Amino acid sequence: MRSASIRLEPVTAGNWRDCAALTVHPGQKDFVAEVTYYLCVCHYGDTWNPLAVVRGDEVVGFVIWAVDDDGSRWIGGLVVDAKHQRQGVGREVVRQLRERLIAEPGTPNVALSYQPANTAARDLYLSMGFAETGETEDDEVVARWTP
Repeated sequence: MRSASIRLEPVTAGNWRDCAALTVHPGQKDFVAEVTYYLCVCHYGDTWNPLAVVRGDEVVGFVIWAVDDDGSRWIGGLVVDAKHQRQGVGREVVRQLRERLIAEPGTPNVALSYQPANTAARDLYLSMGFAETGETEDDEVVARWTP
């Protein structure tokens, strides 16, 4: 898969339903919320921002990002539709969003968190240079990437 084939686009009136229709494999439902929940967090909160993950003309995933009080940028709520998994989509989303966020002036690092039992996410993030910090966010392990 070429990296140019994946685009991160704003969630709009034209694509939010496609985002909301994304589903993961049953064994992953303990690790991510429904996209509708993330959309509500973004719309009604003042922290998170949503992005649609698009390949060609199709929404294949969803991700949210935020800025913490210390300037850290956070990646969260990454959902890749079950039929598009194991194709490098998640890796490319994290790579593109990490590069976009770290380019913002004053950004010390890019952080994310995951359930300890989510070994697939852990393996992906550690392979991309994120390092576990010993911090936790609720019941999740925090990992940060610093350039």
